[in-house]
Amino acid sequence: MADYYTHFSCTLDVGNHPHVEQALALYANTPPNEDGLTFPDGFRLEPPADGGSELWIHDDGRGDIELLVSFVLLCAETLFLEGRWGFEYALTASRPLLDGFGGGAHVVDLSNRTSHSWTSTSDWLAGVLTGGDGHA
Repeated sequence: MADYYTHFSCTLDVGNHPHVEQALALYANTPPNEDGLTFPDGFRLEPPADGGSELWIHDDGRGDIELLVSFVLLCAETLFLEGRWGFEYALTASRPLLDGFGGGAHVVDLSNRTSHSWTSTSDWLAGVLTGGDGHA
């Protein structure tokens, strides 16, 4: 039996050191979602190594894209973040499988506090193979 993994590594600039502290508190103290999961169940959050304002967000091998997007939207609302933010992810498996590999990207509109757009390589590939133009 194979293990499946979701990998990502990205940063989120929260603007200043007080916001870094608030974001770290949101990560550690937000109650579980409807599935009983907390943010630490889905990804790791690291404070800036240089005292700056960019948080490092990365998977631990079992990355949860929905938890990551929920966290970023919560930060946008709580910290009044503006603009767009996004990340890419990779889907892998512990051994070669026909459905074991892929990836995608997700864009969040921080200003409107919404998920703006996303795509997956498997959707893109299926569309092109069935005669689509390759646009997600």
